[in-house]
Amino acid sequence: MCGIAGIFDLKGERVGDLPRVLGVMARLLAHRGPDGEGIWTAPDGALGFAHRRLTIIDLSSAGRQPMLDAAGRVVTYNGEIYNHLELRRSFAGRWQFRSQSDTECILAAYDAYGLDCLQQLRGMFAFALWDPARRRLFCARDRFGIKPFYYAEIDGRLIFASEIKALLPLLPAIETDTTALAEYLTFQYTIGEHTLFKGVKQLLPGQALTVENGRVRIWRYWDVHYAVDHGMRAADAVARLRSLVDDSVAVHLRSDVPVGAYLSGGVDSSLVSILAAEHESGARLGFHGKFTDYPGYDESRYARIAAAASRTTLHELSITADDFRANAGRVIYHLDQPVAGPGAFPQFMVSGLAAKHVKVVLGGQGGDEIFGGYARYLIAYFEQCIKAAIEGTYRNGNFVVTAESIIPNLTVLQEYQPLMRQFWSKGMFGPMDARYFRLIDRSADMESEVDWSELDREPVFAAFQAIFNNERNVRKEAYFDSMTHFDFKCLLPALLHVEDRMSMAHGIESRVPLLDHALVEFAAMVPADVKFKDGHMKHLLKIGFADKLPEAIANRRDKMGFPVPFKEWLSGDLRDMVQDIFRSERARSRPFLRPEAVLAAVDNAERFSRKLWGLLSLELWQQQFHDQAHRFRAMLEHAPNQVGQVAD
Repeated sequence: MCGIAGIFDLKGERVGDLPRVLGVMARLLAHRGPDGEGIWTAPDGALGFAHRRLTIIDLSSAGRQPMLDAAGRVVTYNGEIYNHLELRRSFAGRWQFRSQSDTECILAAYDAYGLDCLQQLRGMFAFALWDPARRRLFCARDRFGIKPFYYAEIDGRLIFASEIKALLPLLPAIETDTTALAEYLTFQYTIGEHTLFKGVKQLLPGQALTVENGRVRIWRYWDVHYAVDHGMRAADAVARLRSLVDDSVAVHLRSDVPVGAYLSGGVDSSLVSILAAEHESGARLGFHGKFTDYPGYDESRYARIAAAASRTTLHELSITADDFRANAGRVIYHLDQPVAGPGAFPQFMVSGLAAKHVKVVLGGQGGDEIFGGYARYLIAYFEQCIKAAIEGTYRNGNFVVTAESIIPNLTVLQEYQPLMRQFWSKGMFGPMDARYFRLIDRSADMESEVDWSELDREPVFAAFQAIFNNERNVRKEAYFDSMTHFDFKCLLPALLHVEDRMSMAHGIESRVPLLDHALVEFAAMVPADVKFKDGHMKHLLKIGFADKLPEAIANRRDKMGFPVPFKEWLSGDLRDMVQDIFRSERARSRPFLRPEAVLAAVDNAERFSRKLWGLLSLELWQQQFHDQAHRFRAMLEHAPNQVGQVAD
């Protein structure tokens, strides 16, 4: 896990002060790699790479980056290639390895396969590779977007980095992208290549980029396809699932430094920790954050059960309103842009705790999107069951659930009654895409707080439909597959954004064993009525590992997903902080938000509502970046000279 950055003049012209500029970019990424820095510049001065190193595999100087091979190719890379040992064996005899690092395996794979090397890589990665013989810049991001890659074209130059903040000193201005803002206000994340910073884009998960002869080309090298095997039996699915998950956990434990685990008390993180403990190199330390000031937010009991089952020493952190007051700005700074709900804050706090003990932490991200762990899937199906029962049609086809089978599972929806009231207040029994959009649309109750006159909402729904209804990925399969596919493509990268930034803020690496591409491809083949039988969330995962998961965790019906007592804080301990933020002169003068309406919404907010967090995050983001634009520009003006350097 590291930080990367680079500059490439598309016309091949020399970039002035290139090492110095790269040094500024590297310093803005220093938290991602506290163990070392490297800068390389091409002989013609038209290209340069920067790297910040976090040592995980091959702790010696041989693993330094940017890394050169004997042919003069150079790579700067962030991530982990978990099959590096297998790749090393496969290249024996045709590649002379000079290190034990996984980085060198990227160079070896490129030497053997060219651009098709991406199909050989198993893991999380974002890299840039320069091939001087072809004068080709080759960049790529892993299949799921675990590792970030941002870029912009400025004055005929392509600039890129692991985090947007490293690009800001080079932007002509810091402005808001209104297309991305409309998406953010709708979902609390963006769903395409645009970011909230105008002019800055991201490579999407599973995409690659090349620059040759001044031309930038972007393509998708991997995608998930729900080619469902309707003849698959549950017993066969369980056997294959166990094999794939066990194997993924094993390779995710490969490390030259100690490994720990996040323990939320939910199914996914508990399972990962329990399976890891079966290996000699398994995680022996667990980390959990809890809120104890208000009832209904403390999940530590379940984290302790998981720790006992995995023979893990659990470190717990009590998180308070004072912690939020002290760290809210830091959270937004490290996120670069607000995203994915208030869970980023406790994730930041727990990552800080973990960093005191380990360099690598395993987590359970991906399980909800792959195996169906969100209560809204149940809400959506309940509506379809009612509709089908009224019309007498659900016994005519391959319905995943029926009204009779789903009712016993509805007790998990007790905390979701406000969402259901809003969901059924308009458009009931409408088209499935429109109904799911309404379930995930967080802007429906923000008419007063947001000035929509300057934003165009129609393209947001069109962009949603293009993904939700894309028959290249989900043909005429179940509603369940369309819902989970959208969340896999759009929500999951936002959650991984949080996972990456909150861990890297403290210089530790977060790994997600449930996101292995062989496992994801298999899960996409499993029929929905096996994964979501009778409306049982994560049914396949739970029956597949029934002998591993403690019953109290497998059968719990109150999992909340790192809930934060945000409503209680804003009404009490943090009321003065929020009042000061939204009544400031700057907040009042900004476009898009109406501060007084935001403050009025505090007293009427529902428990677990994300609206106030989303709006507060937006204002804090403007403070951190728009109001500090001069600080980023000044970094270039006052940066010291720096000499380019490379590994031996």
